[in-house]
Amino acid sequence: MKSVPAAAALFFSVALLAALGAFLSLAVSGIERSGECLHLTQASWQAVPATGFGAMPATQDSRSLPSGWHDTRLPLAMPTRVKAADTSAYFTTWVRLAVDEAQALTASRALYGVRLKTDGPIAIYINGKLAYRAQPRGQQWNSLFMPLWMNLEPGTSDAPVHEILIGLQHTSSYPVAVSSLWLGPADALRGRYQVRQWLQSGLPAMLNAAFLAVGIFALFVWFRRREDASYLLFFCLAATAFAGHLHYYVDLPIARDWFGWLVINSLCWGLTSLHFFLRLLHGRPLRWLGRAVVATVVLIGLATMPLPWALPNSSPMLATIYALELLLALAICIVGGAATWRASREGRVVVVALAICELLGMSDWMLHNNVVGPEGWFLGAYTNGVTFIFFGLLMYRRYVRAIEEVERVNASLAERLRLREAELEASHQRLREIEQRQLLSDERQRLMQDMHDGLGSTLISAIRSVEQGRMRDAEVSQLLKDCMDDLKLAIDSMEPVEADLLLLLATLRYRLEPRMESANVALVWDVKELPALDWLDPSSALNILRIVQESVANTLRHTRATVIRVATAVEGDGVQVVIEDNGQGFDVAAALSRGGGRGLHNQQRRAQVINGRVEWVSGEAGTRFTLWLPVLRGDEVCG
Repeated sequence: MKSVPAAAALFFSVALLAALGAFLSLAVSGIERSGECLHLTQASWQAVPATGFGAMPATQDSRSLPSGWHDTRLPLAMPTRVKAADTSAYFTTWVRLAVDEAQALTASRALYGVRLKTDGPIAIYINGKLAYRAQPRGQQWNSLFMPLWMNLEPGTSDAPVHEILIGLQHTSSYPVAVSSLWLGPADALRGRYQVRQWLQSGLPAMLNAAFLAVGIFALFVWFRRREDASYLLFFCLAATAFAGHLHYYVDLPIARDWFGWLVINSLCWGLTSLHFFLRLLHGRPLRWLGRAVVATVVLIGLATMPLPWALPNSSPMLATIYALELLLALAICIVGGAATWRASREGRVVVVALAICELLGMSDWMLHNNVVGPEGWFLGAYTNGVTFIFFGLLMYRRYVRAIEEVERVNASLAERLRLREAELEASHQRLREIEQRQLLSDERQRLMQDMHDGLGSTLISAIRSVEQGRMRDAEVSQLLKDCMDDLKLAIDSMEPVEADLLLLLATLRYRLEPRMESANVALVWDVKELPALDWLDPSSALNILRIVQESVANTLRHTRATVIRVATAVEGDGVQVVIEDNGQGFDVAAALSRGGGRGLHNQQRRAQVINGRVEWVSGEAGTRFTLWLPVLRGDEVCG
C-alpha cells in the first residue's frame, strides 16, 4: 500500500469540514414548521449591579427594574462589563423580549434558544412569572454547550405570551451572550433542538468514546510491545482528550473547582503527550521546546489548582490560561509540525490533523470571548473526532503495511523453503547415490571375502587334489556340487527377506529339495511363525544358510538317514531352528576334538558371528541339531 500523501489528507479534511458545515447549516434552518413558530430577534437589555449570586424572585415585572434599557437585536454578544464607574464585582444582565399582540400565540408550548452564556444563575420569566431557573455551573461546563429548551407550564402557556424576561447573573468581567429565541409548539421546535443538542453534545460524546476506546486498545498493545512508546503516548493523548472534553456533555459528581481544574489541565497534558509523540515521528530531540512545554504545564497546573495559594477562578484568568494554552499548542504545532512534515509522509498527515485541531480550538476561544456570536458552534468538541479519524488512517495504514510485510516475509520464506527443499532433495539424491555405491562396494567386498574363504578355498583344495591324483571322479563331482550349492547360497543371501527367518529357510528348502529327492531322503517341513529378526542383513543371512546347509549336508553324507525334519520354535528371548534325522549317530565330542570336525567348527564360528549358538545331540536313533538365534542382538539391546 502506498503512503497516504498530505495533499490527500488535506482534501479529505476539507471535504469532512464542508460536509459538517452543510449539516450544521441544515440544523439551524428550515427544521421548524413555517407559520407555527415565532423567531424573536428584537430585545432590550440593561445590566444592574448585584451583591453576589442570589436566588431569583418568583415574579419579576420589567417595569420595576431601572429604566436604563438599551434596544438591541439578538443574538447579543456583550463585551466585558469592567468600567471605571462600576465597582461592583457582580451584575445581573436583564434581556427583555416583547411579543406583539398580533404575534402572540395561545398555543405556545416551548421556548428554544441556541445558547444563554453566563457564569451565574439564569432565570426566565414568562409574563412576569418565573418559568425557568438554572443554577451556576461555571464557565467550563454550563449552557454554553447545551441549547435552551423550556416546556412552558400549563398555567403559564394557557394565556398568550406577551413578554419574556431573562435574568443572567454573572461576574463583572464575564462576557454575557444571548442567542435569538424561538417560541412555538413543542413538536414544531423539538427537531431543531434535538439536532443542535446531538451535534453539540451527542456526536462529540460518541467520537470521544471511540477515541478513548482506540487509546485503551493502544495501551494493551504497548503492554506487549514496551519498546514502542508511540502506543503509550497515543493512549495518553486519547485519555487526556477525553478528560478535556467532558464538559461538553457530562457533569461529573465532583467539586466544581476540581472539575474545572481537570478540564483546563487536560489540554495541557494532551499537548505534552502530543509533543513527545511528534518527537517520535521526526526523531529530533528539541530539548528546549520539551523543557518549555513541561515547565508551562506544571506552572498552569499549580496556578489553577483549587487551593488557597492558587489564582482566582475568574473569567480573565481563565481567558489568559486558555490563550496561553493556545500559544503553547501553536508552538508545538509549528516547531514540531515543521520537523515532522520534513520527516515522513506519515508525519505530514499528523501535521494536517494538528492544523485542523488548532483552527477548531481557535474558534472555541473566539466563541468563549464573544469574538463571534453566541449562535456559533463549539467545534473544539470535534477535535477528538478529527484526531480519531486521522490517527485511524495512520493505524489502518500501519495495519495494511504490516499485513503486506507479513505476506512478503511469507512469500520470501516460501521461496527460501522451496530452494532449500530443492537443495535438500539434491543433497539427499547425492547421498542416496553415495550410499548405494557404498552398499554395492560393501556387498562386493563381502561376496569376495566369502568366495575367497569358502568357495575359493574349496576349489583350490579340489584342484590340488585332482592334480595330485588323490581324488576320485565321484568325489570331484560331489565337491563341485558343494561349491555350486555354496555359490547359490551366496546369491540367495542377497535376496531381501525383510527380517523374516521363515522366508530365508524357504529359499534354502527350494535349493535342497532336489538333492534330497536324488538321495531318496524325505523332508518333513515343520516350521511355525517366528518373530521378526530386525538384524537379519545379507551377511547374517548367509551365515544362517551355511550353518543349516552344513547340517543337512552332513546328514546326507554320513548318517544314511531316510528322513530329515526341519522345525522352528520360540525359545526364551530367541528362536531356534531344529534339524533332526533318523540316521546313524556320531560322537559329537570326538568329532569336535578331531581335525576332521572342521565343518562343525565352522558352524560354531558362524553362529558366534551372529550372536547365536549351535548344539548337537546324537545317538542310535538319529541326530538332533539346534541353531538358536536371538530376537535382539547384543548391540541393539545396548542401543
